[in-house]
Amino acid sequence: MVVTTDLSLEGRHFKREWHPARAVGHRTLARGLSDLAAMGARPVAAFLSLAVPRKLAGGAWMQSFMDGLLALAKEHEVELAGGDLSESPRGSGVMADIVCVGTVRAGRALLRSGARAGDGVYVTGALGGAAVFVRDARARRAAKSADSDPHLWPKPRVSVGLWLAKRGFVTACMDVSDGISVDLGHLCAESGVGAVVEGALIPVHPLASARKDGLKLALHGGEDYELLFTARAGAKVPKRIAGVAVMKIGTMVRGRGVKLVGEDGRVKTLKPGGWEHFAK
Repeated sequence: MVVTTDLSLEGRHFKREWHPARAVGHRTLARGLSDLAAMGARPVAAFLSLAVPRKLAGGAWMQSFMDGLLALAKEHEVELAGGDLSESPRGSGVMADIVCVGTVRAGRALLRSGARAGDGVYVTGALGGAAVFVRDARARRAAKSADSDPHLWPKPRVSVGLWLAKRGFVTACMDVSDGISVDLGHLCAESGVGAVVEGALIPVHPLASARKDGLKLALHGGEDYELLFTARAGAKVPKRIAGVAVMKIGTMVRGRGVKLVGEDGRVKTLKPGGWEHFAK
């Protein structure tokens, strides 16, 4: 059994003027399901603790929030098994904490700590699309809602995680929530090795590739909720798993930290540029 918890705070993780309530509910559960996917676990149940201002209690916003959460729960056959409801303190906004429970065969859970030098580095889907929404929203102080926007409607890669957990070649795995420059650094630190990635191989989301700094958005943007994993050298990793594209972007090496090979062939240190809690 695996358990994960994730906190969504208004003003920090979402804004009511930017995010439709249904999308906030979807994202609240998606964040927890993505953690389960990164461990190769099958989701079983979720528990929601929700605090809202008095003016939202029982109203349209709260109903839409629950509709978004329950729609994603139904898609992944997850039971909303319980939780708690409270009024937010005066002056505070919405606070949602999701606890997700899943199961995985003993000894098959995917961890962050198993990567070794020589392993390939892979990522699912495309990166940087979620960051475009945030940048545009900040620029115009309001955001347009799109049914397919990767920031509003992230797709937890549960099926991919289940597939990977059944194979024996995956050595480490985590989801990309804070930006690959940060998350790959965490995986390297947990495994005690370094990594070299090639900028030309990073799968940049079409929304980001249309921008001049598309690669930067893909490396540092965060909230893509794709899976980042390593596989033993020589492993036959398919180009698509459960219908999701998979790209090899680099190799684990001896040493520490992450290096980025630019299109000009130059190698430089890839400094963490994504989200870091309590960073100065």
